[in-house]
Amino acid sequence: MEKPRLYETTFIVNASLDDTQVDAVIGRVQDVIVKNGGSASALNKWGRKRLAYSINKKTNGFYVNIEFTGPPPLLAALERSFQLDEMILRFLTIQLDQKALAARAKAAAAAAAPPPADPAPVQPREPLFKEPVPDRKS
Repeated sequence: MEKPRLYETTFIVNASLDDTQVDAVIGRVQDVIVKNGGSASALNKWGRKRLAYSINKKTNGFYVNIEFTGPPPLLAALERSFQLDEMILRFLTIQLDQKALAARAKAAAAAAAPPPADPAPVQPREPLFKEPVPDRKS
């Protein structure tokens, strides 16, 4: 059996559906992941956004991002379910590589680190040009 891999899928659901119907579509996608030997680790609902171009005469979509682990055959079943579900306008699934995971961990560590102490005050410098002193006549 192959080692489970970390994947990320982003899909766009028809925005004309109400929230309960969108949640039902997301639930069906999660069921496909679990039934095929995977497990979802993160679910991000990005919400309704305007599409860059119309898809099937739709101009808005509800964006969803799911991170999951699973065996490689899971992808075929997941993408087949995306194609058969007419409520899903577009989808993209990628495998996260080690460099991306290391960069994410580094960014999270940098965000969690305390802010640096106040920098030393800047020392004043000599002016570049000396202003002439006005002559005083008494």
